[in-house]
Amino acid sequence: MNERYVISILVANHAGVLSRVSGMFTRRGFNIDTLTVGETESSEFSRITISMHGDKAVCDQIVHQLEKIYDVKKVKVMARDETVIREVLLIKIANDADKRQDIMSVVDVFRAKITDYSPNALIIEIRGVSSKINAFIELLEPYGILEMCRTGLVALERGDGCLKD
Repeated sequence: MNERYVISILVANHAGVLSRVSGMFTRRGFNIDTLTVGETESSEFSRITISMHGDKAVCDQIVHQLEKIYDVKKVKVMARDETVIREVLLIKIANDADKRQDIMSVVDVFRAKITDYSPNALIIEIRGVSSKINAFIELLEPYGILEMCRTGLVALERGDGCLKD
């Protein structure tokens, strides 16, 4: 069965590590749906969050291969019901006076916010789960999406569980 998996990877924070991790996916023909990376609470480490689709055997193989990479300190498949997962979307919409009130209604319903306003365009920011982001995009399509930028997933385990070495 093809499921979405979210994998968190704690790695050494230095040049080339991201290339080695993403290269492992490429060499084995696995596709990455989203990839987010950033420094952790310690400047010595970065956290890579990858989402991908596949079956359990593929996910297990990826985890096993990631654990072999020297700079990888820890790998964890995040359990859906034990994880807080979010992403961010910045979307630029045509600012048409006739449609502005309708756009504002969508922004209000989704608890999004306008982060830039010009006579010709609005930039709207929204954060949440992927399904919320997808629904927001779908509702704004008729108003003229000029441009958008979507982060990958970020995820933390609920409670006191931590991805630490």
